[in-house]
Amino acid sequence: MHVHIASPDGEVKFWIEPLVALADYKGLTKRELGELEKVVKDHVKDITEAWKKHSCGR
Repeated sequence: MHVHIASPDGEVKFWIEPLVALADYKGLTKRELGELEKVVKDHVKDITEAWKKHSCGR
């Protein structure tokens, strides 16, 4: 499972299972990547639950 984050400056993809890990990015600084990784880690449970709810509703 993974999550994409897009901004006007670039985009990033993080794997969120089994652990949060950077998969790919473009246009973002290391600082921005670190900040985004922290947000994903802080909300990984919410992201996972929302994805499971979404995929079961298909």
